[in-house]
Amino acid sequence: MKRKEKNFIVLAILFAFSFALPFNSNAMHIMEGYLPVGYCVAWGLISLPFLIAGYLSVKKTVSKDRRSITLIAMSGAFVFVLSSLKIPSVTGSCSHMTGTGLAAILFGPSAVSILGIIVLIFQAILLAHGGITTLGANTFSMAIAGPFVSYVVYKICKKAKVSDNISIFLAAFLGDLLTYVVTSFQLALAYPMKQGGIMASAGKFLLVFAPTQVPLAIIEGLLTVVIIIGLRTYAKSELKEIGFLEGGAN
Repeated sequence: MKRKEKNFIVLAILFAFSFALPFNSNAMHIMEGYLPVGYCVAWGLISLPFLIAGYLSVKKTVSKDRRSITLIAMSGAFVFVLSSLKIPSVTGSCSHMTGTGLAAILFGPSAVSILGIIVLIFQAILLAHGGITTLGANTFSMAIAGPFVSYVVYKICKKAKVSDNISIFLAAFLGDLLTYVVTSFQLALAYPMKQGGIMASAGKFLLVFAPTQVPLAIIEGLLTVVIIIGLRTYAKSELKEIGFLEGGAN
């Protein structure tokens, strides 16, 4: 990338980071030790095939064009910054943007699993944000389920000839919300209500998440649109190399 392109990416990430500054809390993804051991192991096993597919996807993308590493790194940084914003929602978890929609749109959902787990490991070790025992559950909700929805929504919108910016916004917005739907069910499975069971518990978690998560999802959608507009302007050749400008992510 040229110098001005790198400067744009840095400024965009700093702009995203500015949303995190006003909120200083100790809330987390599903935090360390909050899920029973069996659930931690189960979510880890469920996530494993997606991680293998993600590794192969990233390897394929990089082998095609070494310059794609810059965009991959930028997408990972975007995930790290946005998912570090945290607003307390319920005991044992929090609301925050995910940032995974951008990478899902550019590289497809498989690659995001690798970016997501790297981010989650760094956050768990360095920021006490999330946990190692709950890594599988957090990876599935934030780095697998959410990105998959973002990718599918983007592809459907493109086939329906929805405008690019609206397609990107909806993909990032709905992918963010789906992450918290999955998180709510993960918590509900581990802690069902005595009256109403899993569905009642999930509904309770979703209602508590909604007031903070919906506005954050809107912000994430707008930020993702801004980032891709900038990349179209300053990194057009790189977007062509990964196939984005010729019909979407690989």
